[in-house]
Amino acid sequence: MIFTPVAPGRWTTFAGPEWNRPGGGLWGGYAIGACIRVLEAEPEALGEALSLTLTYASGLTSGALDIRTRRLRQGGSIGVWEVELVPAGSDQVGVHAIVTMARRPATPTFAFAKMPDVPAPESLPSPSPGSPVGVTRYAATPLEWRTVEGFPPRPGAHSRSRAWVRSPGAPLDKALLGMITDNSPARALYALGAAVMTTTLTLTVYLHATAAQVAEVGNDFVLVEYEGRVGGGGASDERSTYWTRDGKLLATSGQLAWYRPRAPQSA
Repeated sequence: MIFTPVAPGRWTTFAGPEWNRPGGGLWGGYAIGACIRVLEAEPEALGEALSLTLTYASGLTSGALDIRTRRLRQGGSIGVWEVELVPAGSDQVGVHAIVTMARRPATPTFAFAKMPDVPAPESLPSPSPGSPVGVTRYAATPLEWRTVEGFPPRPGAHSRSRAWVRSPGAPLDKALLGMITDNSPARALYALGAAVMTTTLTLTVYLHATAAQVAEVGNDFVLVEYEGRVGGGGASDERSTYWTRDGKLLATSGQLAWYRPRAPQSA
Protein backbone atom coordinates (compact mmCIF):
# COMPACT_ATOMS: atom_id res chain seq x y z
CA MET A 1 0.00 0.00 0.00
CA ILE A 2 1.38 3.39 -1.03
CA PHE A 3 -0.31 6.59 0.18
CA THR A 4 0.36 9.92 -1.49
CA PRO A 5 -0.41 13.06 0.56
CA VAL A 6 -2.29 15.70 -1.44
CA ALA A 7 -3.30 18.09 1.38
CA PRO A 8 -3.45 18.03 5.19
CA GLY A 9 -5.62 15.06 6.10
CA ARG A 10 -6.05 14.05 2.44
CA TRP A 11 -4.39 11.10 0.73
CA THR A 12 -4.71 9.06 -2.44
CA THR A 13 -3.88 5.44 -3.12
CA PHE A 14 -4.57 2.79 -5.74
CA ALA A 15 -6.02 -0.61 -4.87
CA GLY A 16 -5.30 -3.06 -7.64
CA PRO A 17 -7.68 -5.86 -8.65
CA GLU A 18 -5.52 -8.34 -6.71
CA TRP A 19 -7.22 -6.98 -3.56
CA ASN A 20 -10.69 -7.99 -4.76
CA ARG A 21 -12.83 -10.63 -3.08
CA PRO A 22 -13.90 -13.59 -5.23
CA GLY A 23 -17.43 -12.17 -5.31
CA GLY A 24 -16.25 -8.72 -6.43
CA GLY A 25 -15.33 -5.52 -4.62
CA LEU A 26 -12.41 -4.93 -2.29
CA TRP A 27 -11.77 -7.43 0.47
CA GLY A 28 -12.86 -5.95 3.81
CA GLY A 29 -9.45 -6.52 5.35
CA TYR A 30 -7.96 -4.07 2.86
CA ALA A 31 -9.73 -1.20 4.62
CA ILE A 32 -8.41 -2.33 8.02
CA GLY A 33 -4.84 -2.42 6.77
CA ALA A 34 -5.26 0.88 4.94
CA CYS A 35 -6.48 2.66 8.09
CA ILE A 36 -3.48 1.43 10.06
CA ARG A 37 -0.98 2.19 7.30
CA VAL A 38 -2.25 5.71 6.54
CA LEU A 39 -2.12 6.69 10.22
CA GLU A 40 1.41 5.31 10.40
CA ALA A 41 2.17 7.81 7.63
CA GLU A 42 0.12 10.66 9.17
CA PRO A 43 2.69 13.09 10.68
CA GLU A 44 0.35 14.28 13.43
CA ALA A 45 -0.66 10.80 14.62
CA LEU A 46 1.19 9.72 17.75
CA GLY A 47 1.77 6.16 18.89
CA GLU A 48 0.43 3.02 17.23
CA ALA A 49 -3.00 1.61 16.39
CA LEU A 50 -4.71 0.16 19.46
CA SER A 51 -8.30 -0.33 18.27
CA LEU A 52 -10.40 0.24 15.15
CA THR A 53 -14.14 0.26 14.58
CA LEU A 54 -15.09 0.18 10.91
CA THR A 55 -18.49 0.67 9.32
CA TYR A 56 -18.75 -0.65 5.78
CA ALA A 57 -21.29 1.89 4.54
CA SER A 58 -20.93 0.77 0.93
CA GLY A 59 -18.65 -1.55 -0.96
CA LEU A 60 -15.39 -0.28 -2.41
CA THR A 61 -14.14 -1.39 -5.78
CA SER A 62 -10.55 -1.62 -6.91
CA GLY A 63 -9.01 1.46 -8.45
CA ALA A 64 -8.11 4.94 -7.24
CA LEU A 65 -9.23 5.79 -3.71
CA ASP A 66 -9.32 8.99 -1.67
CA ILE A 67 -8.57 8.74 2.05
CA ARG A 68 -9.45 11.38 4.61
CA THR A 69 -7.89 11.49 8.06
CA ARG A 70 -9.03 13.75 10.89
CA ARG A 71 -7.82 13.93 14.46
CA LEU A 72 -10.75 14.07 16.85
CA ARG A 73 -8.76 14.30 20.06
CA GLN A 74 -5.19 14.00 21.32
CA GLY A 75 -4.36 13.40 24.97
CA GLY A 76 -1.09 12.61 26.65
CA SER A 77 -1.08 8.96 25.58
CA ILE A 78 -4.29 8.42 23.57
CA GLY A 79 -5.37 9.95 20.27
CA VAL A 80 -8.65 9.35 18.45
CA TRP A 81 -8.77 9.59 14.67
CA GLU A 82 -11.43 9.38 11.99
CA VAL A 83 -10.54 7.75 8.67
CA GLU A 84 -12.74 7.57 5.57
CA LEU A 85 -12.07 5.60 2.39
CA VAL A 86 -14.01 6.63 -0.73
CA PRO A 87 -13.74 6.08 -4.48
CA ALA A 88 -11.59 8.82 -6.00
CA GLY A 89 -13.59 11.99 -6.60
CA SER A 90 -16.66 10.75 -4.72
CA ASP A 91 -18.40 12.40 -1.76
CA GLN A 92 -20.03 9.14 -0.73
CA VAL A 93 -18.44 7.31 2.22
CA GLY A 94 -17.37 3.79 1.42
CA VAL A 95 -15.73 2.75 4.71
CA HIS A 96 -15.72 4.87 7.88
CA ALA A 97 -13.38 4.11 10.76
CA ILE A 98 -12.70 5.41 14.25
CA VAL A 99 -9.14 4.52 15.22
CA THR A 100 -7.61 4.80 18.67
CA MET A 101 -3.89 5.50 18.57
CA ALA A 102 -1.77 5.04 21.70
CA ARG A 103 1.71 5.55 23.01
CA ARG A 104 2.05 2.29 24.94
CA PRO A 105 3.59 2.77 28.40
CA ALA A 106 5.46 0.11 30.34
CA THR A 107 2.94 -1.30 32.85
CA PRO A 108 2.59 -4.54 34.83
CA THR A 109 1.04 -7.25 32.65
CA PHE A 110 -1.76 -9.70 33.43
CA ALA A 111 -3.78 -12.26 31.49
CA PHE A 112 -7.01 -14.07 32.32
CA ALA A 113 -7.50 -15.50 28.83
CA LYS A 114 -5.85 -18.83 28.07
CA MET A 115 -4.92 -20.24 24.71
CA PRO A 116 -6.77 -23.47 23.86
CA ASP A 117 -4.88 -26.74 23.72
CA VAL A 118 -4.53 -27.55 20.00
CA PRO A 119 -2.11 -29.56 17.86
CA ALA A 120 1.04 -27.78 16.72
CA PRO A 121 0.88 -26.54 13.13
CA GLU A 122 3.72 -28.85 12.08
CA SER A 123 1.61 -31.86 13.07
CA LEU A 124 -1.20 -30.85 10.70
CA PRO A 125 -1.34 -31.58 6.97
CA SER A 126 0.29 -29.04 4.70
CA PRO A 127 -2.16 -27.34 2.35
CA SER A 128 -2.69 -29.17 -0.89
CA PRO A 129 -2.38 -27.25 -4.18
CA GLY A 130 -5.65 -25.53 -5.02
CA SER A 131 -7.13 -26.11 -1.57
CA PRO A 132 -9.69 -23.33 -0.83
CA VAL A 133 -8.60 -23.21 2.82
CA GLY A 134 -4.93 -24.08 2.34
CA VAL A 135 -3.55 -20.86 0.92
CA THR A 136 -5.37 -17.58 0.38
CA ARG A 137 -3.79 -14.58 -1.32
CA TYR A 138 -4.42 -10.94 -0.58
CA ALA A 139 -2.49 -8.87 -3.12
CA ALA A 140 1.16 -9.88 -2.81
CA THR A 141 0.66 -11.54 0.57
CA PRO A 142 -0.12 -15.26 0.64
CA LEU A 143 -1.54 -16.64 3.89
CA GLU A 144 -0.92 -20.29 4.67
CA TRP A 145 -3.66 -22.08 6.62
CA ARG A 146 -3.41 -25.30 8.60
CA THR A 147 -6.84 -26.33 9.78
CA VAL A 148 -7.42 -27.53 13.32
CA GLU A 149 -11.21 -27.77 13.05
CA GLY A 150 -14.17 -26.17 11.33
CA PHE A 151 -12.89 -25.58 7.79
CA PRO A 152 -14.45 -25.55 5.28
CA PRO A 153 -17.73 -24.32 6.83
CA ARG A 154 -20.62 -26.78 7.09
CA PRO A 155 -23.91 -26.55 8.97
CA GLY A 156 -23.62 -28.23 12.37
CA ALA A 157 -24.19 -27.98 16.10
CA HIS A 158 -21.66 -25.18 16.70
CA SER A 159 -19.91 -22.40 14.82
CA ARG A 160 -16.39 -22.79 16.21
CA SER A 161 -13.41 -23.01 13.88
CA ARG A 162 -9.71 -22.94 14.58
CA ALA A 163 -6.71 -22.69 12.30
CA TRP A 164 -3.04 -21.84 12.32
CA VAL A 165 -2.32 -18.99 9.90
CA ARG A 166 0.98 -17.48 8.80
CA SER A 167 2.33 -15.12 6.21
CA PRO A 168 5.39 -16.83 4.72
CA GLY A 169 6.11 -13.98 2.33
CA ALA A 170 6.03 -11.04 4.76
CA PRO A 171 6.65 -10.80 8.52
CA LEU A 172 3.64 -10.06 10.67
CA ASP A 173 3.02 -6.42 11.54
CA LYS A 174 0.02 -4.53 12.88
CA ALA A 175 -1.48 -3.82 9.48
CA LEU A 176 -1.22 -7.45 8.37
CA LEU A 177 -2.59 -8.67 11.70
CA GLY A 178 -5.51 -6.29 11.28
CA MET A 179 -6.15 -7.63 7.79
CA ILE A 180 -6.23 -11.21 9.06
CA THR A 181 -9.05 -10.29 11.45
CA ASP A 182 -11.40 -10.08 8.45
CA ASN A 183 -10.36 -13.35 6.89
CA SER A 184 -12.89 -15.96 7.99
CA PRO A 185 -16.07 -17.51 6.59
CA ALA A 186 -19.22 -15.87 7.91
CA ARG A 187 -20.73 -17.78 10.83
CA ALA A 188 -24.11 -17.90 9.08
CA LEU A 189 -22.54 -20.52 6.81
CA TYR A 190 -22.10 -22.78 9.85
CA ALA A 191 -25.83 -22.60 10.52
CA LEU A 192 -27.39 -22.31 7.08
CA GLY A 193 -24.73 -23.52 4.67
CA ALA A 194 -23.98 -22.04 1.27
CA ALA A 195 -27.60 -20.99 0.73
CA VAL A 196 -26.89 -17.52 2.16
CA MET A 197 -24.98 -14.43 1.04
CA THR A 198 -23.20 -12.32 3.65
CA THR A 199 -21.41 -9.00 4.00
CA THR A 200 -19.76 -7.20 6.92
CA LEU A 201 -21.64 -4.26 8.44
CA THR A 202 -19.35 -3.29 11.29
CA LEU A 203 -16.10 -4.72 12.62
CA THR A 204 -14.10 -3.78 15.71
CA VAL A 205 -10.49 -4.89 16.13
CA TYR A 206 -8.53 -4.67 19.38
CA LEU A 207 -4.77 -4.89 18.87
CA HIS A 208 -3.64 -5.89 22.36
CA ALA A 209 0.00 -6.55 21.47
CA THR A 210 2.42 -3.71 20.87
CA ALA A 211 4.02 -3.27 17.48
CA ALA A 212 7.26 -4.74 18.88
CA GLN A 213 5.44 -7.81 20.23
CA VAL A 214 3.71 -8.36 16.88
CA ALA A 215 7.04 -8.06 15.07
CA GLU A 216 8.47 -10.84 17.26
CA VAL A 217 6.11 -13.30 15.55
CA GLY A 218 7.96 -12.83 12.27
CA ASN A 219 6.79 -15.43 9.75
CA ASP A 220 5.60 -17.92 12.39
CA PHE A 221 2.07 -19.25 12.73
CA VAL A 222 -0.70 -17.50 14.67
CA LEU A 223 -3.62 -19.51 16.08
CA VAL A 224 -6.98 -18.05 15.09
CA GLU A 225 -10.26 -18.96 16.82
CA TYR A 226 -13.62 -17.98 15.35
CA GLU A 227 -17.07 -18.33 16.89
CA GLY A 228 -20.55 -16.96 16.23
CA ARG A 229 -23.32 -16.65 18.80
CA VAL A 230 -26.60 -15.66 17.23
CA GLY A 231 -28.27 -14.72 13.95
CA GLY A 232 -31.71 -13.47 13.02
CA GLY A 233 -33.50 -10.71 11.18
CA GLY A 234 -30.70 -10.60 8.64
CA ALA A 235 -27.86 -9.97 11.15
CA SER A 236 -25.36 -12.37 12.69
CA ASP A 237 -22.33 -11.90 14.89
CA GLU A 238 -18.80 -13.26 14.99
CA ARG A 239 -15.93 -12.96 17.41
CA SER A 240 -12.33 -14.07 17.05
CA THR A 241 -9.06 -14.30 18.97
CA TYR A 242 -5.46 -14.44 17.75
CA TRP A 243 -2.68 -16.21 19.69
CA THR A 244 1.06 -16.61 19.31
CA ARG A 245 2.48 -20.09 19.42
CA ASP A 246 3.58 -19.59 23.05
CA GLY A 247 0.14 -18.42 24.20
CA LYS A 248 0.27 -14.61 24.03
CA LEU A 249 -3.02 -12.97 22.99
CA LEU A 250 -2.25 -10.64 20.09
CA ALA A 251 -5.71 -9.38 19.11
CA THR A 252 -9.45 -9.90 19.38
CA SER A 253 -12.26 -8.81 17.10
CA GLY A 254 -16.04 -8.63 16.95
CA GLN A 255 -18.10 -8.36 13.79
CA LEU A 256 -21.72 -7.88 12.80
CA ALA A 257 -22.60 -9.33 9.40
CA TRP A 258 -25.68 -8.99 7.23
CA TYR A 259 -26.99 -12.14 5.57
CA ARG A 260 -29.81 -13.11 3.27
CA PRO A 261 -30.84 -16.16 1.22
CA ARG A 262 -29.23 -16.50 -2.18
CA ALA A 263 -31.54 -15.77 -5.07
CA PRO A 264 -32.54 -18.97 -6.88
CA GLN A 265 -30.64 -19.49 -10.10
CA SER A 266 -32.53 -19.42 -13.34
CA ALA A 267 -32.89 -22.75 -15.08
